[in-house]
Amino acid sequence: MYTKDIQNKTIPNHVAIIMDGNGRWAKSKGLPRIEGHRRGAKVARNMIKIAHDRGIKYMTFFAFSSENWSRPAKEVDGLMNMLRHYMKSDVKELEKHNARLHVIGEIERLPHDVFNLIRKWEEKTKNNDGIHIIMALSYGGRQDIVSAVKRLVKSGIPADKIDEETLSNSLMTKNIPDPDLLIRTSGEQRVSNFLLWQLAYTELYFTQTAWPDFNARELDKALSSYANRDRRYGCIEKEQVEAS
Repeated sequence: MYTKDIQNKTIPNHVAIIMDGNGRWAKSKGLPRIEGHRRGAKVARNMIKIAHDRGIKYMTFFAFSSENWSRPAKEVDGLMNMLRHYMKSDVKELEKHNARLHVIGEIERLPHDVFNLIRKWEEKTKNNDGIHIIMALSYGGRQDIVSAVKRLVKSGIPADKIDEETLSNSLMTKNIPDPDLLIRTSGEQRVSNFLLWQLAYTELYFTQTAWPDFNARELDKALSSYANRDRRYGCIEKEQVEAS
């Protein structure tokens, strides 16, 4: 479905995705919730290649929120095992696309071996200049902002010297451009404490499709919708000013 019509229009530089619906997808098929997460992880791997082919430069996956720690221990352990497997083997796929891995969130809360694997792959891919893959793990948008403010206070910067740029550069996403497009799957229409500062002018796209069923066709629907948006960042067109 990736047509010339989409290709010739503006492709977002940065796409962020809230990968929702894994558990519900599994339940609808009579499967354990963890099977939904396994299928979702496979979709994420495929999406990296598809995004790279589309010319997207940054892709952020909301993989595990700070609130997800409150889920049943069995499910959390299963998710950590999946992450462990991904970091040991599947992340090698990044090399095929000259991709660079960034991980944001309170990753110190993750199992020690997973933490070390994350640091290993961030270091190993740091010079890659293809698509940037950002994984949000143990991440919360409010926590990100609070941590940034604490860093600024600790550094002794006077209040009158703090502006939007200063705060942005203190967030976990410093040196990463704000998302142009946010996709949330499975029908929910909220941002769920994800990149609260960074999403200020992001275009939002919601789909009923559960994440395990998300594919290239679904991504192209989102890209087509984005290409037809009029992004004014709070301004109005010059023609409208002259006509008023």
